[in-house]
Amino acid sequence: MRFKVGDTVVYPSQGVSVVEDISKEVFAGTEMKCYHLRLVGSDSKVMVPVDNSERVGLRPLSEKKQVKKVMRRLKAAEGENAEDWKDRYRANLDRIKTGDLDEIVDVLLCLAEVASRKTLSFRERKMYDHARQLLVNEVAIVDKRDAGKVEQQVEDALGHVVKVDDE
Repeated sequence: MRFKVGDTVVYPSQGVSVVEDISKEVFAGTEMKCYHLRLVGSDSKVMVPVDNSERVGLRPLSEKKQVKKVMRRLKAAEGENAEDWKDRYRANLDRIKTGDLDEIVDVLLCLAEVASRKTLSFRERKMYDHARQLLVNEVAIVDKRDAGKVEQQVEDALGHVVKVDDE
């Protein structure tokens, strides 16, 4: 899939980005066409070779229909949970890396369920916050809504503020 300057895309595990430029760059003596992305959440800049964009999972924003579906699912609190924190952390990290909204919701539901039973570790709290930001940013842009309101809707759906332990 090819993008053009001005397109809003999702860079898995980094979040919503804007294609600010497409130019030829030279790396290790090889010329390649690159997307210059600005990450919406942090204003950081990233370059992705056009030929690697599919491999890294660069994708267009989700459709409104998909956003509505994942928000309904979040409210319904359908989730699954691995008991061992190491397995759960690894599985959730893999889910985030896909960049798929359904997978991001799975991470949020999993960690919210764990937090209902016990305090999250520092790492899991950080992962929870990251997954929440990924979801909030994409939903806000797709629905053309204020990110603060979307964040409140997500927190309301999850039903509580997640506590954290220091590791």
